[in-house]
Amino acid sequence: MGKGFFTGKGGTLLGVDINDTAIRLIELGRSASGYNVQGYVTQALPAQAVVDGTLLDLDGVGRALRSAWSRLSTSVRGAVAAVSGPSVITRMIEMDAGLSDDEMTWMIQMEADQYIPYPLDDVAIDFQVRGPTALDPSRVEVLLAACLQEHVEAREAVLTLAGLVPKVIDIEAFALARACRQDFASFTPSHRVDGAQWAVDAQGMGIACGLALRSFA
Repeated sequence: MGKGFFTGKGGTLLGVDINDTAIRLIELGRSASGYNVQGYVTQALPAQAVVDGTLLDLDGVGRALRSAWSRLSTSVRGAVAAVSGPSVITRMIEMDAGLSDDEMTWMIQMEADQYIPYPLDDVAIDFQVRGPTALDPSRVEVLLAACLQEHVEAREAVLTLAGLVPKVIDIEAFALARACRQDFASFTPSHRVDGAQWAVDAQGMGIACGLALRSFA
């Protein structure tokens, strides 16, 4: 049982969106006026390297990501990728408000079979306390997120193969929601980015933007 969907960052992080056909890689910055796009690239993947979100050809994906990073012309190596697909489980549960993180972790381990249809040893799991429940202030809502560990490890592996340093493995749905809350399409292009091209490409960069926003969490 490992954590990381809600926690962990380390300075500027590259957002790495790996889908079935391509890698989208982005570096964001932030100034007093808001977020800006330092650079971004899209790199095609070999056929069948990723199928339905499952990484089948780790070497091929790693090579494509290394090429994308080289084209980005950045010194940043810390990176965030995301898992998606049917092995990803998110669920809102209720727990006693007075529990510590360690106590919540223990409770989730004890009751995991109620929420997660996989052996706990095979699962990466994290949780985040969202606040008191609407009807009972002695209870809190806890967002539980889990995924098969092999999918997390595959993403960590391709980041490492590309020469990057995996800092966080997120969940795609969380990343996209984070980007939309910040109106990512309106991020200001830096002097290295073609503003007209960013206006065309921005909508396809939502997940990558949401991942890169972990830099500022």
